Amino acid sequence: MFSKKPLVSKSDEARLIKAIQMAELKTSGEIRVHIEKICTGDVIEACKKKFEELKMHETKDRNAILFFLAIDSKAFAVWGDEGIHRKVSDEFWKSITDCAISYFKQNDLMTGLEKSVEMCGEKLKLHFPIETDDKNELSNEISY
Repeated sequence: MFSKKPLVSKSDEARLIKAIQMAELKTSGEIRVHIEKICTGDVIEACKKKFEELKMHETKDRNAILFFLAIDSKAFAVWGDEGIHRKVSDEFWKSITDCAISYFKQNDLMTGLEKSVEMCGEKLKLHFPIETDDKNELSNEISY
């Protein structure tokens, strides 16, 4: 019987979940990471589709962000819902992508994702600070 090799190790997965949890402690915003082996077609369109599939557009303030990484395709995208997108510039999204890619080029995918999640958490904190009645609307688990 064949066993399927996981895309990331359990320790790397735990590290990413911890980064998401830490970022979300400061904001009502929601962050998720999705990892695939291969992306065929346009990575931004794939990211948008996965955003919808994960029902990330259903958050109360429309302030969710998805990081999408296709490892073997070397494809990466970030998609933010309309609530956060109205509050940040295109330069912000470019800076997030540039940060991740700078680590990816050093073959350090997890640090690239971790640092980008941290940056998003800081920006979300400015525009969507944590509320006293805040609840975690989306899973922090990595999707595959």
